[in-house]
Amino acid sequence: MFDSDAAASPPIAAVAFDLDGLLVNTEELYQDVGTELLRRRGCSFDADLLDAMMGRPQQVALGVMIEWHGLDDTVETLAAETKEIFQSLLDDRLAPMPGAMALVAELEQRGLPRAVATSSGPDFAHDVLDRIQLRGRLDFVLTCNDVTHGKPDPEIYLTAAARHGVEPARMLVFEDSAAGCRAAVAAGAVVVAVPGGHSRRHDFSGARLVAESLGDPRILPLLSPAT
Repeated sequence: MFDSDAAASPPIAAVAFDLDGLLVNTEELYQDVGTELLRRRGCSFDADLLDAMMGRPQQVALGVMIEWHGLDDTVETLAAETKEIFQSLLDDRLAPMPGAMALVAELEQRGLPRAVATSSGPDFAHDVLDRIQLRGRLDFVLTCNDVTHGKPDPEIYLTAAARHGVEPARMLVFEDSAAGCRAAVAAGAVVVAVPGGHSRRHDFSGARLVAESLGDPRILPLLSPAT
């Protein structure tokens, strides 16, 4: 899908990326963590539950899991267990998503400011970005600690635009989930949805483009001309 009116839009002056499932394959790893969490409790991690949790801050997502299955656990208990399981996967399985590193290099060449706006916490986000050597190539990283309302509320992308010093309509946002896409669209940003795996079934209404990957050649025409 591509909006033929793209040429009429103001030029892109800054970029914001989601993190999990967009820049790195952590969404896939989270599914494995959720499956293990619920296996230990005799429950299943089905597609509808994943949809309800995906793209939301951890506290909200784990609350959904608890309510969905009527678990006796607290959010804090599940968060600690999630961290334990997840850390065991990062060393061997963490990887950038296809096209991520090349796109960041292209943005650097074009002189476009870059940021991450994620529902994850700061410790996790910084650790993951450091592991793939991207943190130092970003202007800033916004996490759940930087906002009051998580995605699909537009606050994090309005904050990102303000930090970039641009109007939201001049910020290009890359998202892989329906909740994240809704947040960016509501903020007034130009949105590229990059679904992967499970999120291919999500509704990306309002996105300028639904891309195959971060390496999709249809992304480049949305960027400002190289300088």
